[in-house]
Amino acid sequence: MAEEGLLSRPAGASVIPKVPIHQGLAPLAGRYDAYIVDLWGVMHDGVRAFPAAVDCLARLHGQGKRILILSNAPRRAAEVAARSAEIGLPPQVCDFVMSSGEETWRHLAAHGAGERCYHLGPARDLGMRVGLDLRFVDDVAAADVILNTGALSPADTAQTYDPLLQPAAARGVPMICANPDLEVIRGDKREICAGAIAARYEELGGPVRYHGKPHPGIYRTCFALLDGIARQRIAAIGDSLRTDIAGAAAAGIDSLFVTGGLQGAELGVDADGNADPARLAALCDAAGVHPTGALPALRW
Repeated sequence: MAEEGLLSRPAGASVIPKVPIHQGLAPLAGRYDAYIVDLWGVMHDGVRAFPAAVDCLARLHGQGKRILILSNAPRRAAEVAARSAEIGLPPQVCDFVMSSGEETWRHLAAHGAGERCYHLGPARDLGMRVGLDLRFVDDVAAADVILNTGALSPADTAQTYDPLLQPAAARGVPMICANPDLEVIRGDKREICAGAIAARYEELGGPVRYHGKPHPGIYRTCFALLDGIARQRIAAIGDSLRTDIAGAAAAGIDSLFVTGGLQGAELGVDADGNADPARLAALCDAAGVHPTGALPALRW
């Protein structure tokens, strides 16, 4: 007989910890005083906000819970907040907004003075340049550093940028990655993120500094914003085992995995986002991280 809370496996196989699955957040709300909530795939799909998720945050906020939106968007926090409001996430349902782009900008503001910087990213990320004491160049051969905010076109792959990346990697030009995510689902289509380009740059031998989930710096900033709340009373909510759940585990806080988001296809979820428990446990075991619990979607 398997131990309580564990799944039975064939003889000789390892035992995978079982991930408790909850249909809504209401039964768990009292466990925590603050929530660090992912945006893309949890609160919206890049096009519109999810009404049930907005309602859930409003209920939590109404109970006095502190809500911190934490996004791996390669843009300043104020821009992330403004865009979120445009697609249906009211600013009054959260207390703070923090982004990987904000942390990247702060790092460059503190350490990048005077450097020649090549910016690899779409026009929508140009706000990342404002206020920095950097000399932006159009030729990567003249750059001291590469600011990577993502692909120029939704159809691009990481290999699209090999002609640009290979000579820079050979020179050892450091890359600053403003979004560690590998991909995102915009509407119903997958697109690569800056993290995929950064991973390719590392494969080519180039050095990369990452800002955002799952790296520890972003969590130190979050804990400073949530000052006075013990870590055991903070939970992270996200749809990526690699960033949201691994980042929370490394930071020493609980996590709730939204199965109907980014990794829904891997989990074979149904129309409501429900994952098969054994398949969920196997995916978590393969990733080497196990959330405190799982939700089909962020809802009350």
